[in-house]
Amino acid sequence: MSESNQPGQPGTETTAAGGDPWAPDAPAASARKPAAAEAPGWERGVLEKLAFAALAEQRAARRWRNALRLAWLVFFVIAGLVLFSRAAPSSDKTTAHTAVVNIKGEIATDSDASAESVVAAMRSAFEDDGAQAVVLLINSPGGSPVQAGIINDEIVRLKGLHKKPTYAVVEESCASAAYYIAAATDQIYVDKASIVGSIGVLMDGFGFTGLMDKLGVERRLLTAGENKGILDPFSPMTDKQREFAQAMLGQIHQQFIGVVKAGRGKRLKEDTPELFSGLFWTGQQAIDIGLADHLGNLDYVAREVVKAEDIVDYTRRDNVAERLAKKFGAAMGEGAVRALKAVPALR
Repeated sequence: MSESNQPGQPGTETTAAGGDPWAPDAPAASARKPAAAEAPGWERGVLEKLAFAALAEQRAARRWRNALRLAWLVFFVIAGLVLFSRAAPSSDKTTAHTAVVNIKGEIATDSDASAESVVAAMRSAFEDDGAQAVVLLINSPGGSPVQAGIINDEIVRLKGLHKKPTYAVVEESCASAAYYIAAATDQIYVDKASIVGSIGVLMDGFGFTGLMDKLGVERRLLTAGENKGILDPFSPMTDKQREFAQAMLGQIHQQFIGVVKAGRGKRLKEDTPELFSGLFWTGQQAIDIGLADHLGNLDYVAREVVKAEDIVDYTRRDNVAERLAKKFGAAMGEGAVRALKAVPALR
């Protein structure tokens, strides 16, 4: 027997099953087996964990979505209450105060100083038991005689019904239709530099007939009724039409004068030249000719005249939604309204 065939001799290798000299030892092979082999079904456990984790994540996301939707719902409810509600005066009816209603800007149907807004505010002020007097805080160049007439009539009615003193306090301006309103109050307070008066009526417009003749433009206006186009700016006005329009303005002017005389009475210095001519005066001049009574601002009237320093504003103001709607409507329809206007406004 040769040395190479002797077991245990140097240079010889013992073979494991099959006689492969490179086969690993049995213990080492067992150690290298994966743990899954020892725990069958591990895939199911991992899948269950993943499923539960995904389910928990979906539940958390759903809770967040619901919370976010609820938050938006609360936001829109609160916003709706704020946007679509008018600010109401916060006053205790048992507490004595001076009620104020603002009349600012142009007096017209679509303005903050419309008869609808002013009358509603005045009614609230007169009906409040805590209001010791009602003050109209005026800063307006005038506007519609119709709107002013409605407000004037309502002042007279509310004064007689509630027996509360009513004052007008003028800031920068109280002219034309604004003075039409102020004349119904018991007393008018002004600043020495305020502009007061302008007791008159106007109807303005433009005429382009001469320019059209020069340009060779022919106006083709068809009417049923000879005076239907009386104020058309592209057609000439006849003497008869001018007399008719002037008579109408004169009648409204006389109504204005009658209201001023009824409200101011003997305080008017009717011998003043051009008192009812449409001229206007400073606050001090207005006192001198009887169009106003005293110098004073709102705080002075509340403190010294009404004797109730607490001032509560009853003015009705458009909420945000209404203002946006009006601006949107004005932007959309301004051109069309101007184009369709046939009769200039009376002021």
